[in-house]
Amino acid sequence: MSPSSLESQIAEQSETQPSEMHDQDNFGKLAMSSSDFSALEERIARTITLVKSERQARALAEQRAETLDGQLGEQLALVKSLQEEVRALNAERDQVRQRVERLLSQLDALEV
Repeated sequence: MSPSSLESQIAEQSETQPSEMHDQDNFGKLAMSSSDFSALEERIARTITLVKSERQARALAEQRAETLDGQLGEQLALVKSLQEEVRALNAERDQVRQRVERLLSQLDALEV
């Protein structure tokens, strides 16, 4: 090998070494980016799982609320019915009381 050929090879090698080092730096960054990406991917998967479970919980809560709303409507109708029945029974009791008082006053009048 001639000295000029040797110098050109050294120059080529010097030029390739920084680029190889640059490639290794990029690979290190890629490896770091890959782990960061994996961590991000894992966080996204956990977030998706959390969102799905929260949606299911919300759907269940909405369904339960609808069921309870229906039961509340039935209970309100029953309460109104029972209130009317109590009013009717109170009115009937008052009528019976008046009749008993009248009968007692008639009995008192007979004893005198």
